[in-house]
Amino acid sequence: MEPTYADFTVSPARLSNAVVRHHRCAVAPTHVAVGAGGTLKADFTVPEADRGADLTLSVTAVGPVPPTTVLLNGKVVTEDLSFAGDAGRDAPRELVVALPGALLTEDGGLLEIRTSADADDVLRLLSLGIDAAGDSGAARRAMAARAAARSVLAFAVEQRTPGADRWQPAPRLLLHMDCGEHADPAQLSWRGTDGSEASVAFRAGMGGFHGHRRAADGNTFELRGTLAERHTYPDGVAGAAVRQFTTEESHGGSWRPADRLRVLLDDGGAAVERLERRDVRGGAVSLAFRPAAAPALPEAVPGAALREVTRDVAEVEASDEFAAAGETADNLLRSSRSKWLVHDEEARLDFAFDRPTAVAAYALTAANDFPDRDPRDWELQGSTDGSRWTVLDVRSGEHFGRRFARKEYSFANSTPYRFYRLLITDNAGGTEIQLSRVQFFEADAAAAATAAVCDFVGFRHRPGQDPVALRGTAVPGPPQGGDAEEPTEKILPGDLRDAARSLDTAARLMGKLAQYL
Repeated sequence: MEPTYADFTVSPARLSNAVVRHHRCAVAPTHVAVGAGGTLKADFTVPEADRGADLTLSVTAVGPVPPTTVLLNGKVVTEDLSFAGDAGRDAPRELVVALPGALLTEDGGLLEIRTSADADDVLRLLSLGIDAAGDSGAARRAMAARAAARSVLAFAVEQRTPGADRWQPAPRLLLHMDCGEHADPAQLSWRGTDGSEASVAFRAGMGGFHGHRRAADGNTFELRGTLAERHTYPDGVAGAAVRQFTTEESHGGSWRPADRLRVLLDDGGAAVERLERRDVRGGAVSLAFRPAAAPALPEAVPGAALREVTRDVAEVEASDEFAAAGETADNLLRSSRSKWLVHDEEARLDFAFDRPTAVAAYALTAANDFPDRDPRDWELQGSTDGSRWTVLDVRSGEHFGRRFARKEYSFANSTPYRFYRLLITDNAGGTEIQLSRVQFFEADAAAAATAAVCDFVGFRHRPGQDPVALRGTAVPGPPQGGDAEEPTEKILPGDLRDAARSLDTAARLMGKLAQYL
């Protein structure tokens, strides 16, 4: 099913696979306020293959919630939309509602969110998402990925001394941080090389912040900021000093390649030497940077340095896949928590690289459910021509344990093969095999030469997981004119290049837009 969502935390709102209308609503820069007797409608499409399947609705709101009714195609789904958690005015909360697939029509669904005509409060909606019942969170992930495309934030800043009444203009804050987490920061603290320190807390939707700063001379100030501009990367960082790193995480006493990290924090003062970030989901990242003039401290790093080359896979072909549910082999190359499923106890996956590559390690990530579908025994083979195969690595009796567990395997190989085959000969006891992701790594001569250089140390703490050590090595940033890894299009509501991924969905949305216009 197409990702269906409406993100009201930015202006204009980001929409995917939906036409949104409203009555008695106020559209604010960071939310939509549904007043007493107001209605917000989201008209969305459902592919024929998914029609009749149950859906889930995720609604995120902030502040008090008046009596609210949810309808699907004119039928009441719930008449008591209530949110768990603190009832404070600035506390975002989420509610998940089941949407019966039997209520869907050939055109899809018309979702309505109505507040009572007697309501004393307004319903302040931050976002809504519609997922297939078995893929909860897909819309939120797609929303976060799209938000990341406009991740360069410029805040207009004011400051005042303690006890003062008037605010004075201060240097702007330019912020961009891509650390592999698709969640907005809730708090940010940093220290400059001159000894200055600052800490800020962001409003929902990143519309502004409040905080404080201690200058290098010891004077303290109260800070506040308002989001002035939001740009795509790298368009909004011209002339700014962006730091870019390859990173590694420590697991079980060994270092493993992790997400690439980009950091830009320019408050008009000295360079940043320490940075701490806490996101809205409770995750945290803390970084301590090595001064540019400091000598590198050598460190013994066992094993060769590795560089991920998964993006160089041009094509993946499976012996079979569950295409009807979208659980195809292509999902194995994506970072989202999708999966590949085959209805068999043995399976074959063939990966074709766009160039001969000397793979020296690979990683497998378990899927979301049913541990008995996990691969247990397999071989990794390499081929230069796709016909004659060489066995590179053999595993048996493997166990993944928790869902989405990631296990990495290394082996000795210096031969660049164009084709690699994962031949799964047995699973953990079920009648099917599934995986969420496959990653490949090659020995990185440049990284090995500089393995002793560590340009930052720190930690990462994801919600529900143990903290892990994090370190990084600086690499040159992309040219200021563009970055092949980032989207270059500006995101506009109603732009069907992004709002619809299939021609069928695009045609249906165009029809709905024409009808309403």
